[in-house]
Amino acid sequence: MSVGEFSNKLLNAVAIGIVVGLIPNAILGEVFKALQPVHPIFSTFLALVGAAQSSIPVIIGCLIGVQFMFNAIEIASLGATLLISSGVVNFITVDGLPAMQLRGIGDLVNIILVSIIATILIKLLQGRLGSLSMILVPLIVVTSVGIFGYMILPYISQISLFIGNVIQRFTTLQPLLMSILLSVSFAIIIISPISTVAIAIAVGLSGLASGAANIGIATCCMTLLVGSIRAKNKLGVTVAIFLGSMKLFIPNWLKYPIINVPIILNGIVGGIVAYFFNIQGTPQSAGFGFSGMVGPINAYQFMTQAPLMRLLIILVSYFVIISISAIIIDFLLTKTLKLYQHHVFEFNS
Repeated sequence: MSVGEFSNKLLNAVAIGIVVGLIPNAILGEVFKALQPVHPIFSTFLALVGAAQSSIPVIIGCLIGVQFMFNAIEIASLGATLLISSGVVNFITVDGLPAMQLRGIGDLVNIILVSIIATILIKLLQGRLGSLSMILVPLIVVTSVGIFGYMILPYISQISLFIGNVIQRFTTLQPLLMSILLSVSFAIIIISPISTVAIAIAVGLSGLASGAANIGIATCCMTLLVGSIRAKNKLGVTVAIFLGSMKLFIPNWLKYPIINVPIILNGIVGGIVAYFFNIQGTPQSAGFGFSGMVGPINAYQFMTQAPLMRLLIILVSYFVIISISAIIIDFLLTKTLKLYQHHVFEFNS
């Protein structure tokens, strides 16, 4: 198997796994949150769709196993390996007793790195263990690679910490420049293996900085939507992007770096829009864009205009302007400058 084929199989599994885990909470999270005062059951529902996000490492492991045609034992072993090395599982103490807590979706960079190592190891073990594979595959893969991944997690997480420190510096700049830089940064981060939510909370983005980050994520979404439609992807792919699954395009982003050009240009437009309309938010809302309407709902609460004017501003800033700019940028780069063709947005799984 070539390196390219190996990478495509693995990254496609990662992209789809992220979508599967994120979609329930992206669509229903805010609905359940709003319905919590109605009945306590909705708090349980909210926790359940949140738990689905924390299952992303296991989902990715299973999908990688399917891509490489692993057997059931190998798939289960890979899923368990990614779970314990992802950072999703946190060890705490409750009433003096050891317990585990699920938190977030894990460090995607570490998940990808560990999945590469574990997949290669499983391929090397195939056909060598005979009837003992049921015992030895989990024992070797889960313990060796899983523990190794857990041990290197603090060091791999430094990548996100470094990016967070850079983002922190942006917040000290002149407001318009800050808005543009944050919008562009989060537009790129959302399509990368790095978590926008984790960085936004770690840095404590609030006010205009949070709003600019949200608009930046929205610009990436609109850019990918236009590219996906022009590339004639299946409807499900385009809908998934609109619902907030920009990481579906991680394989394309890595294979075709030219994708960053329209993303950056539309991110600049988004930063100007956020500054002009004074879009604001909180650290908890900064990494979502309009996924689950988290960004728009928080922006609405910070506005002082009449309700209809607030809704109009949100519609114009989060959807209208950046979608029009995405179409114009796409036309200029593909038809006028001929910088790339729409095949860079083709989703192949």
